[in-house]
Amino acid sequence: MAVLVTGGAGYIGSHTCVELLNEGEQIIIVDNFSNSKPEVLNQIRKITGKDFQFYQADLLNREAIKKIFSENAVESVIHFAGLKAVGESVSLPLRYYHNNITGTLILCEEMEAANVKRLVFSSSATVYGMNNPVPYREDMPTSATNPYGWTKVMIEQILKDLYTANPTFSISILRYFNPVGAHESGLIGEDPNGIPNNLTPYIAKVAKGELPKLTVYGDDYDTKDGTGVRDYIHVVDLAKGHLSALKKLRTETGVSIYNLGSGEGHSVLEVVRAYEKASGRPVPYVIGPRRAGDIASCYADPKKAEQELHWKATKSLYDMCLDSWRFTEKK
Repeated sequence: MAVLVTGGAGYIGSHTCVELLNEGEQIIIVDNFSNSKPEVLNQIRKITGKDFQFYQADLLNREAIKKIFSENAVESVIHFAGLKAVGESVSLPLRYYHNNITGTLILCEEMEAANVKRLVFSSSATVYGMNNPVPYREDMPTSATNPYGWTKVMIEQILKDLYTANPTFSISILRYFNPVGAHESGLIGEDPNGIPNNLTPYIAKVAKGELPKLTVYGDDYDTKDGTGVRDYIHVVDLAKGHLSALKKLRTETGVSIYNLGSGEGHSVLEVVRAYEKASGRPVPYVIGPRRAGDIASCYADPKKAEQELHWKATKSLYDMCLDSWRFTEKK
């Protein structure tokens, strides 16, 4: 029996596949390489010394998904696949709604048809919207400020409704905060196509000299140094959270929601300084205007995951920057 990992060649997916294989799980990866690279698959094999089944397919292709379930004994699904660039989602809302929501609907329908009832879903802290006080708790109301965030809010509701209609399902919704870092081997890490949307891969390119400087959006927030504060979590800690969620799914039915974050906020300038220390390189930056939709602080209350999943983040911001730089240097 295997765990099907959608988007398993992506940043968080690939690290989770490594942890699954290291735990002795059999996995099947499906990915369309829209924001990932085929060579990641060989890096996963190299790190773990283990092989796995792979399908290049899109979740919007129902026949391809049906084929995967018919050809394999799948017992659980970890669902990462989806478009994830916030800015792009504002420009291309229909593409985001169609891809993320329709893809998930097709996946769930084919799971139901194949009698596969365990699902770990990759959600996001963006579902807390603009108006909740920090730290964010799982019982707070959800909303969003962009189409990407709304796809996560909507899919969470779809999964709750699916369980209400079919209580044999066991679903874990994981709300990620800000994943950072790379595998300690330096073989896999965050490697987006084009100009990075996320802070640390952008900083990495500045440190490496591939981009001239970082723009810090706003230094007049009500935070320790005026720059935005976020909850950064090492991607390997995050990956291990999926294993903890999967283990719990195998013992119960229902829908559970967990924050996967460190519970600690770091400012943009703190990340810049940590990256300079880890890389030994300067990271020049300029202060720009605030971005629409950005909030001053966003960090998790991670107690529920610690109590129910027996999981907590263990790696420091410096660890995240050091591993990110190791991956950047090897590229």
